[in-house]
Amino acid sequence: METGLEELMPRLLPVDDCDLAEDFDPTVPPRTPQEYLKRVQIEAARCPDVVVAQIDPRKLRKKQTVNISISGCQPAPEGYSPTLKWQQQQVANFSAVRQSLNKHRNHWRSQHLDSNVTMPKSEDEEGWKKFCLGERVYSEIDTLSDAENLGIDYIKVGFPPLLSIVSRMNQATVTSVLEYLISWFGEKKFTPELGRWLYALLACLEKPLLPEAHSLIRQLARRCSEVRVLEENKNEEQISALNLLICLVSRYFDQRDLADEPS
Repeated sequence: METGLEELMPRLLPVDDCDLAEDFDPTVPPRTPQEYLKRVQIEAARCPDVVVAQIDPRKLRKKQTVNISISGCQPAPEGYSPTLKWQQQQVANFSAVRQSLNKHRNHWRSQHLDSNVTMPKSEDEEGWKKFCLGERVYSEIDTLSDAENLGIDYIKVGFPPLLSIVSRMNQATVTSVLEYLISWFGEKKFTPELGRWLYALLACLEKPLLPEAHSLIRQLARRCSEVRVLEENKNEEQISALNLLICLVSRYFDQRDLADEPS
């Protein structure tokens, strides 16, 4: 290395002159600390001052679809903005649910699942979408046949977020499934099945939030606000569910810039 560079970047592990064996070979594994440090010096001296990365532009063109938004939520439709008292009550209820879940997690985890419940692997995105939403919603089938109405077929209608199920999910799985469902919601309509699972997964999400989870729940709140505005029939029950998810993200998970301001 040049003397000028050494002055700018002083050695953190200075190596004094030492007597190395005459047969010292820097290409073989070092046998002593002195040989190791000397080998590091030699390798550092061989490094070029400037390194230019070889980038294949064809690979970059395939990955130019990432959209990042830092905007807040869209205001609720006129007459549907939740009151501050309602929001505070939802936060209190949600906090109680989380405390109960944490307290009894080991008990519910030890309960046997029904024979028809097979939880997908964490990385199985399509499997989790079908598991949570059911094949009817997943395949966008509007009606059930008379035969299907005679009993509950969870393969068709989706498994509910039972405590015995969600208690078995570690944080990596919770985050992954949350990502899968939010991705689905980004292009599909809101359904009761989706709402139940989003609420349950938020209840399982540990604080402080990891960066990935932080980004996901903000994405969820913004999507809820978009769907709420676009709701043509102004279904009060559905708008209330969307208000609830926005409320939990903004007020329980401290994303206050996304909160609905009381009218």
